[in-house]
Amino acid sequence: MKFVMRIGHGYDVHKFASGRKCVIGGVDIPYSYGLLGHSDADVLLHAVSDSLLGAAALGDIGRLFPDNDPKYEGANSLALLKKVSKTLFKLGYKIVNIDATVLAQEPKLSPYIDEMRQNIACACECALDSVSVKATTEEGLGFTGAKQGIAAHAVCLIESCNSI
Repeated sequence: MKFVMRIGHGYDVHKFASGRKCVIGGVDIPYSYGLLGHSDADVLLHAVSDSLLGAAALGDIGRLFPDNDPKYEGANSLALLKKVSKTLFKLGYKIVNIDATVLAQEPKLSPYIDEMRQNIACACECALDSVSVKATTEEGLGFTGAKQGIAAHAVCLIESCNSI
């Protein structure tokens, strides 16, 4: 038996839209715009899901939960992240840590970071101190700086105890 460590990276972006909720990290953020997407458009949880799936060489969330499948319309991204983590567990992987960064000029996310971390840790069945979430602006640059949308990056480390 040999422990195998794998790193994954995820990236997601959603543009702002009227008449939608702004859900980030499973937290409903009070803001005048929401994020446009087939599901709840939770940019942070999508990036985290993609990092985990990438680490396990399972593609991305679009492969597991296609945006042309009506059953995922308006889907709760926390529920999707739970399915992703359970898929990894079934394959013998353990989540070591997750580190994510949300890029948003607005809304300000610092008051919600702790709740986001808890949501991710709970969905992934890992310790709270294994999950880091940060938020930053881009000093008015790019589409996030122009307040056109929000982006998120996530990296993760997973391990497996498989025979090699």
